[in-house]
Amino acid sequence: MPSKRVLIAGATGLVGYAALKHFGSQKDCEVTAVSRRQPDETFGARWHPLDLASAAACSRLASELGGVTHLVYAALYERPGLVAGWQEEEQIRTNDLMLRNLLGPLERSPSLRHVALLQGTKAYGVHVRPLAVPARENRSEMHEQPNFYWNQERYLREAQTGKAWSWSILRPVLIVGSSVGSAMNVIPALGVYAAMMRRAGKTSLDYPGGVGRVAQAVDADLLARAIAWSGEAATARNEIFNVTNGDVFVWPNVWPAIADTLGFAAGEHVPLSLDREIRPQEAAWAEIRAAHGLRSGTLKEFVGLSFEYADYTMGYGRDRPGPPAIVSTIKLMQAGFCEVMDTEAMFRKAFAEMQAKRLLPPR
Repeated sequence: MPSKRVLIAGATGLVGYAALKHFGSQKDCEVTAVSRRQPDETFGARWHPLDLASAAACSRLASELGGVTHLVYAALYERPGLVAGWQEEEQIRTNDLMLRNLLGPLERSPSLRHVALLQGTKAYGVHVRPLAVPARENRSEMHEQPNFYWNQERYLREAQTGKAWSWSILRPVLIVGSSVGSAMNVIPALGVYAAMMRRAGKTSLDYPGGVGRVAQAVDADLLARAIAWSGEAATARNEIFNVTNGDVFVWPNVWPAIADTLGFAAGEHVPLSLDREIRPQEAAWAEIRAAHGLRSGTLKEFVGLSFEYADYTMGYGRDRPGPPAIVSTIKLMQAGFCEVMDTEAMFRKAFAEMQAKRLLPPR
């Protein structure tokens, strides 16, 4: 009999898919995954199609499942025009509603023990102002800029008051891993860019972003393990934690490792908007897919909104160093989660995984 019944919401997203992979490998877990699209692998989990915007559908599913002990809420609604949508009322309202629709019926069950919720560095206003370095969990900008994080967090705190279950909020930095159709995953976007450059006869891969800034990233699989830890550790009950790989990086400095992993020499700094120049090239991508027998689908299906996100996070158009974006992970380590990963190794791992699954051309 499994000791945990884990429900993963948003199972095809970057975080949800990594959580699905992690919990699916644990012998004491019975895993159920929900998402609008079906994951390409379920790792032994049961999958149910679910539109979280439908309260009726969420209520029906909750009554059918029964016995959920852990909810990993990794679902996310993003509008086209990704960055602009982060402060729009519709995006905020929809994300708030989705959590309420699912957690409302689940939290009435006595079996529920833990809810893991994802935020990010927008909690510190990174998208509207320079961070106070290092950003710490007690320095959120809750009252200074609109964000669905605050709606979800207020609801979570209010719902948990006086209850036996607990919550943890994880605030990862740039997340890197294997996923298809995500709103914010640079790996498919950069992999497609490299494939287009090879098709054009290039042997070196130019860096398309802007002038670098000191930043951080986190491996999606490491984040999944942090989520699992938060569901069991007493030190994580009703707490918020930043999560990173433990090092820092600058895009131009990791570019040689990225280029090498994709089979190129590192090229020059040649700014290029991936969203404007690469996203429209569906016909060229169809030729690349056919030539290599790829399983990745159209650019819209494979990359999602991530061309725009790659432009944003790599600072396309920036002609001087941006302010550093550094968060502190002291609280997380003192609470007991101390895993780290080399960020260059993370990039190599993520590209290699997508190549092995025939989502990107081989090296």
